[in-house]
Amino acid sequence: MSQNIAYDVALVGASPSNLTLAHRLVDLAQGPIRIAILEKGKSVGAHLLSGAVSNPRVLNKVFPNWKEDETFPLEGICKESYVTFMGAEKVEDAPRFAVPPHFKKEGYAILSVSDLAAWMADRLTEKAAAKEGVVVDIYPTFPAKEIIYKGDAVVGVRVDSTGDNAKDILHAKVTVFGDKGFVSRDLCDKFALRKNPQVWGVGVKEIWETEESYEGKVWHTAGYPAQPGLYGGGFIYGCKHNKLIVGYVCALDNDNPNLEPPQLLQDLKKSPWVQKMLKGGKLMRYGAAVLPEGGYYSLPEKFAVAGAMMVGDALGTLDIKRFSGVDKAMESGWIAAEVIADALAKGDTSEAALAPYKAKVMDSFIGKELFEARYFKQTFHTYPEILNDAFPAFAAGVDAGRGLFGGALAFGLSGPFRALKLLGARGMMENPSDRGAVAYKEDRTYPNPAYKKPEGAKAEGYDRKTVFTTADIVYYAHTHYEEGVQHIDEFDKNVCYSCINRYEGAGKRPPCVGDCTAEVHEVMEINGKRTHKMAFENCVQCTTCEIVCPPKNLRVNAAPYGSGPDFSNM
Repeated sequence: MSQNIAYDVALVGASPSNLTLAHRLVDLAQGPIRIAILEKGKSVGAHLLSGAVSNPRVLNKVFPNWKEDETFPLEGICKESYVTFMGAEKVEDAPRFAVPPHFKKEGYAILSVSDLAAWMADRLTEKAAAKEGVVVDIYPTFPAKEIIYKGDAVVGVRVDSTGDNAKDILHAKVTVFGDKGFVSRDLCDKFALRKNPQVWGVGVKEIWETEESYEGKVWHTAGYPAQPGLYGGGFIYGCKHNKLIVGYVCALDNDNPNLEPPQLLQDLKKSPWVQKMLKGGKLMRYGAAVLPEGGYYSLPEKFAVAGAMMVGDALGTLDIKRFSGVDKAMESGWIAAEVIADALAKGDTSEAALAPYKAKVMDSFIGKELFEARYFKQTFHTYPEILNDAFPAFAAGVDAGRGLFGGALAFGLSGPFRALKLLGARGMMENPSDRGAVAYKEDRTYPNPAYKKPEGAKAEGYDRKTVFTTADIVYYAHTHYEEGVQHIDEFDKNVCYSCINRYEGAGKRPPCVGDCTAEVHEVMEINGKRTHKMAFENCVQCTTCEIVCPPKNLRVNAAPYGSGPDFSNM
């Protein structure tokens, strides 16, 4: 990349949302157009992690022949889907009649988002080459580091191409942010776009090669190994070639400062039910990523400003009620492309020219489904008995052989019944009554040094070769960093000293240590002082540490040289 270069459109992140946008822009192009895609990973998809079971409604628009295309990276079509309640020793599938429609995934595409993005990028390059006057340049290993403004208009980004002070500037008429906050958070901060904070979950995931094929089978689990009060659950997806995706997601708005997400996944695998699937298998890969869970009430006030827009995860289009992320992210890119094409044709990329984007998104299935699910996240705070009492009772009933119904009877469901109705049990929340806007707190405000972890059931008798320490599991994330790369800022060591004293004084580790997915953060005795240290070479760039840091003293930046994990084929 030269020192200064100009494009019509610059896309920050080679995400499915931005790649859909680029495909649509190329399709709509009636004349010359120049598009740049900046990707911080060493290749497209290297930093994308999601084992998705996705509604193919947008795939059908962007790639009408994807089912017939032998090059398309399909992991399978869901043939059977289950909502499974887990005890430590036994499991029970929820009766089909009680499973809400949005949890029934039959016919959905089982995808690796990493592979999908790489495939989309290849097809995009081919499409652009076949159309006169269209230029699409994809820049792996070139992370956007800083937004460039002219007055209140975005005019491009500064790009880190070397890891030192020499940085290129990429100018664009429209810059689109599809990242999970590495630079899009700065746009939100400058223009105070997000009145309600985004709230996050973190997902950890492993890929196994198993003796038996589970292709086309999908399980979403509740209960074990979550301790009472934790919003979390497992997912198991059967893929082709005897590949099995096993993962766990937990919310970060939790009082426990030491969630240990990788160990929650290890505990899930200790279940005899999961052990049976893994018997004779081989662990292939590991990774972790955060998920924007705020939904409707965490959406920005504006989706575009002069010269810039947000799509996908930068916008916050994930619908956790439906586990619907990829389709909504892609649809946001599709809509953004049509607004951008119109703006470029008119020679006007002002805020007013880009403003129709928000109305179009909210009128689409994105806005309609996020609105319908607007109270889902908050329900768990409004009715804490769901996670503190009801789900543990269900799990205990399963383990005791009484089943879900027996667990419910043993507990009594007067309060949780209302909550389960709000959650959408038996489809009851398709048109919820309006109870006003929800106000979220930042996830960093939740970790409590005085938290006492409840005792829970533990699985026994598992094959110890199937479970790993967090230090060992990081090997399977295939992280690589150039010497000297230190991509996480610690703003004030004295703030860290104070945080360490606060949490260690209560017998806990600081949240950056206790919630880390890759053994990056640790506390060491240095010159008689308990000091925060970081093993940068382990980092999978999930940003969990930044999100849960109570004093807001950490920032995870996009690392240069394509440094970080390799999530290809995950």
